[in-house]
Amino acid sequence: MIILAIETSCDETAVAIVEFKKNKVKILANIVSSQIKAHREFGGVVPILASRMHLKNMTPVLKRAFKKARISKNKIDYLAVTEGPGLIPALVIGVSAAKTLAYLWNKPLVAVNHLEGHIYANWLKEKSELWKPKFPILCLIVSGGHTQLVLMKKDLDYKIIGETVDDAAGEAFDKVARLLGLAYPGGPLLEKIAKKGKVNKFDFPRPMIHGKDNNFSFSGLKTAVLYETQSYLTKNKMSACYQADLAASFQQAVIDVLKYKTIKAAQKHQVKNILLGGGVSANKELQKQFQEAVDKEILNFEFKAPISNLTTDNALMIAIAAYYDVVNNKNIKNWKSIQANANLRLQ
Repeated sequence: MIILAIETSCDETAVAIVEFKKNKVKILANIVSSQIKAHREFGGVVPILASRMHLKNMTPVLKRAFKKARISKNKIDYLAVTEGPGLIPALVIGVSAAKTLAYLWNKPLVAVNHLEGHIYANWLKEKSELWKPKFPILCLIVSGGHTQLVLMKKDLDYKIIGETVDDAAGEAFDKVARLLGLAYPGGPLLEKIAKKGKVNKFDFPRPMIHGKDNNFSFSGLKTAVLYETQSYLTKNKMSACYQADLAASFQQAVIDVLKYKTIKAAQKHQVKNILLGGGVSANKELQKQFQEAVDKEILNFEFKAPISNLTTDNALMIAIAAYYDVVNNKNIKNWKSIQANANLRLQ
């Protein structure tokens, strides 16, 4: 089975062509065209600009994918596309392209939830084999737009048991990075300078960490950082040492909340695996502390994070999720019935 997948939920124009044979995955092409330079001067993603660049990049990226894969369109068995959630101007370009190709080539089209893609990124192992997990699974999705705990009792079965009530973890990372004067995207830069800082230099709050539910909140933490930086800058200039200490203290506060609430929920639901997904899952300190917590407590579940190049938005993860949709005969739709949905929920 060969699947061509398209992903345009935010600011990456991505196309992947992937062949699935039993438990093996052959990545024929995995092309990602980033828009970071275009959005950097604005300090974040501008939706209408992202849409225009997707429109400009879509055909060249498709051509690069086919050139890399060295196959014709006749070899494609299924098309797949991210239908949501995401920025609606960006999603529309990818969905429109996929619907057009499905119509012209007379191919079945699989509609994939973007968050589903982040979850199934974990199913690809280092040797291009598909993971065969033991259920139930708890996945922590941490990105610029989402922070969710998703319980899975079987493939494609999702129950959101916790989520942020305000800012997402990734959004908080980017906003704090901006307060520190770091360039966009700020999250990776904040992680980098945090390595040189002291995690206990600032006593930032851990919002809702001991709450009775599984929900998260990062707005209060972000505000605490804002007040601290405002107070500091009235008397001082931003220094590298201050940046590092604040970044480390903030990052540790986020990790403490994510780690504590996720492990607590995993124990309650007696899961076999904890997974990370989303852009923030690339954070090495987050991965390290999750693994240490699991090892230290001798817990009855395993911890897993995606291969590094699958943590950020890409079409390969959409192809993997689509494969499981096809195998389970789900979400295969007529091209006319698919519409971009910025607020699409996992279900």
